[in-house]
Amino acid sequence: MARGATLARMLAFLSRWAVTAASLALAAQLIGGIWFEGPNTGQAEIEHKIVPLLLVALISCAVTAFVKPLLTLLSIPFILVTLGLFLVLLNALLLKFTAWLADLVGIGFHVDGFWPAVGGAVIISITTWFLDAMIGIES
Repeated sequence: MARGATLARMLAFLSRWAVTAASLALAAQLIGGIWFEGPNTGQAEIEHKIVPLLLVALISCAVTAFVKPLLTLLSIPFILVTLGLFLVLLNALLLKFTAWLADLVGIGFHVDGFWPAVGGAVIISITTWFLDAMIGIES
């Protein structure tokens, strides 16, 4: 029975990782201030950006799992006063934090400025919500 539970947790993690990677890729594609270093066309783009994308998605999953719950708990008064809009700011800050951590370990992922972070956070949130619903990942 423990083996089945472990397999289920592993599949849930891999699904979350894939959803996060897809959301980050879409945000980088749609928002001008979010980008990965490397070639911008052809096969070289795929080869040089897939590994950084997966690594940034892994960092983002860790930030979302460990940092976001604490910051959300600490910011409950702001969330209530702004009727939840503070969560957009919190997600933007976490995206900037993810980019900072990626830069710290030498992964070429950048979020240039506050408004690209807000736009990216909105796109990532909507895409994650949609993909989670499509494949049945529970938050």
